[in-house]
Amino acid sequence: MKRFVFSFFFLILGWSAFACTNILVTKGASADGSTFLVYLNDGEWLYHLKTTPAADHDIHDSLVYTSLSGKKYKIAQVPHTYAIVGFQINEYQLAIGETTFTGRKELWDKTQPLKYWDLMRLALLRAKTAREAIKVMTSLAEKYGYGSEGETFSIADPNEAWLLEMVGTGGKGGAIWVARRVPDGMITAHANHSRIGTFPLHDPENCLYSKNVIKFAKKKGYWNPKSGKPFAFNNAYDPPSPAHLKYTETRVWSIFRRAAPSQHFSMDYNRGVPGAKRYPLFIKPDKKLRLQDVFALVRDHYEGTPLDMTRLPEGGPFGNPNRVRPLEWKTDSADYSWERPISTYNTSFSFVAQLRNWLPDAVGGLIWFGEDDTYTNCYFPIYCCVTDIAKPYKTGDINHYSQQSAWWVFNFVANYANTRYDLISKDIRKVQHTLESRFIRQQDSIEKLALQKKGTARIAFLTQYSKDAGNLVWKRWIALGNELVTKYNDGYVKENGHIKAVPYPKAWRDYIIRQNPEKHKIRKWK
Repeated sequence: MKRFVFSFFFLILGWSAFACTNILVTKGASADGSTFLVYLNDGEWLYHLKTTPAADHDIHDSLVYTSLSGKKYKIAQVPHTYAIVGFQINEYQLAIGETTFTGRKELWDKTQPLKYWDLMRLALLRAKTAREAIKVMTSLAEKYGYGSEGETFSIADPNEAWLLEMVGTGGKGGAIWVARRVPDGMITAHANHSRIGTFPLHDPENCLYSKNVIKFAKKKGYWNPKSGKPFAFNNAYDPPSPAHLKYTETRVWSIFRRAAPSQHFSMDYNRGVPGAKRYPLFIKPDKKLRLQDVFALVRDHYEGTPLDMTRLPEGGPFGNPNRVRPLEWKTDSADYSWERPISTYNTSFSFVAQLRNWLPDAVGGLIWFGEDDTYTNCYFPIYCCVTDIAKPYKTGDINHYSQQSAWWVFNFVANYANTRYDLISKDIRKVQHTLESRFIRQQDSIEKLALQKKGTARIAFLTQYSKDAGNLVWKRWIALGNELVTKYNDGYVKENGHIKAVPYPKAWRDYIIRQNPEKHKIRKWK
């Protein structure tokens, strides 16, 4: 028997494994009929984006997976696997994202072989639709064992969007899971907290679940049927706490409040107010969302709310929303934490999958890919049929700075913005807007050209276009970094050949005076 070893390495740090945000927009909730899936992968690691071609296999072959405890397992191969881009999208417009909610730590069995990223990749390799992906992921986890923390998966195709939540069994093998279809015309979001609560037991068109999902919770004492309360997956397997809700549900609240301001979502739940009403699993946006609207939903530091991270005093003199880790700290009397925004400086990469059922798969499916912090990144298109990726996005070493790596180029620009965030972030966002608007504006004409081609010619055309777009963004960001270093130097700002001193904002100076009126006061002689 031949043995094929598959390994997919995540840099899992204690704090970074618990930090992602996802959004799902059904085709009926989007302005053009696209399904959108948004995935922010937050963590200090440098991701190499690569393609995997479709392939035929001997059914007697097997894959070898190693558990987090080091134990090796054989997983049966299938006759054919589909072409995929990274672990984001495949050739049939199937896209997947995730956020980790951890849940009950005693259920995390590190001796089991299949981690959440393994299941994501296997689903893309073996499934054509979201429903098929759920079947692939759950059947593999049940047969071979699930070896990760609690996880919420976003799974979408051009016609449907689903949430799948999964936990381990704490040494019993298999997995416990539930999946809900997002009703057409609705959106949802999740951010490191289990979102599925109660669910219908007899509606397989819209809800699927493992046979043990309720029985196991009852046996473990996670749910008591005599309590009079209906079984809720999230209460049983990811019980909330005020700290947990602040870290996670604040992001969901901010996405919902901006997508549907007419619904006036309260902050009470994300602030941990006892008895506060949970946010609904699905909401209808006030207006159908364009691609640009979806980009905007993940570019947020709670601006314009009581939690605005750019405001004094936490934002400092230059309105910097970034807070270094760890976000929580203790004193003798209490526990404290900074807010955790959607846009965060330690995002490794993010993407927005756009999936369209009225176009051939090679043209209809693409990801808008971006490196680093969503607030200062730039999304560019990569079609699901591509056979290669622009070199800067599959290059780099996190321990060695290099302009040949797009990750490093974007990190350089974003980190330099911290020196004068109020001004520099605006300059970055202008370039961001210019390039993204250009890509969106020319999307229709590029796709019309692609539709005129057939077979391998179409794939070659879209591959080259995607590479050209990625290289354009990379080169422009190198130039932008050079421009910013030149323009903002030693506290001065250079514009049109003039060097000028730009003072601290008046609000900051007034704040400093209020703290100690006499400290900075200049004496006057009589």
